[in-house]
Amino acid sequence: MTAPAPPPGDNFQSKAAVPKSDILERPHYEGLFKAFAEKANPELGRQMSAYMRGQFPFLGLPTPVRRQLSREFLKSASSGGSPDWDFIRRCWEKPPREFQYLGVDYLSSLKDTLTPRDIPRLKELILAKSWWDTIDGLDRIAGHIALSWPRVNRTLLEWSRGENIWLRRVAIDHQLGRKEKTDPGLLEEIIKNNLGQKDFFIRKAIGWSLREYSKTNPSWVRDFLARHAGALSPLSRREGGKYL
Repeated sequence: MTAPAPPPGDNFQSKAAVPKSDILERPHYEGLFKAFAEKANPELGRQMSAYMRGQFPFLGLPTPVRRQLSREFLKSASSGGSPDWDFIRRCWEKPPREFQYLGVDYLSSLKDTLTPRDIPRLKELILAKSWWDTIDGLDRIAGHIALSWPRVNRTLLEWSRGENIWLRRVAIDHQLGRKEKTDPGLLEEIIKNNLGQKDFFIRKAIGWSLREYSKTNPSWVRDFLARHAGALSPLSRREGGKYL
């Protein structure tokens, strides 16, 4: 799947960063929240919100700026053990979208500490303020847990059959980037659970998962496309076969 273009302003480069002394260890993260608010660019925020179809308000922090501001905090967090779920909750409660991005970045920095016990909390994040921009980070986190704890695959199979499209999308794409560690049987079962789905994000996710795996196992993807040609949507077939 070709990733959507970054929101307006993401090519903006900035040396701005929160001084290390201003970022306190968890759970005292108000300094970071304050730094985000102080760097707000209302005009850029309106453009970024429009790009996301008005789904969320934005502070107007391009990705390079957001990551500069949070770098020291995330570096400290990654060496601090298990995630602080109160911090993540606070990130999801705040209206500006950049705080949810911060929450995803934080979880990504701690993904090696996550276990199946964290899956219910991850599900809550998937279901709250759902849109492709956070889902496409949370799917990799779910996939990282499942790779270390294969019993999580049962949960992902359940998600692939559920009513919520975002849980389905996470299930479809959770193996992205695994290359030779991909479980093709699991991938096929999950995709088959979603054949016939009309939602754009599901059809695109199917194509994306196949396209990425075709870089590692083109013969398997070619065979899959042939066997399910009649059931796959044109979008899924086109995306899945792009590199074949």
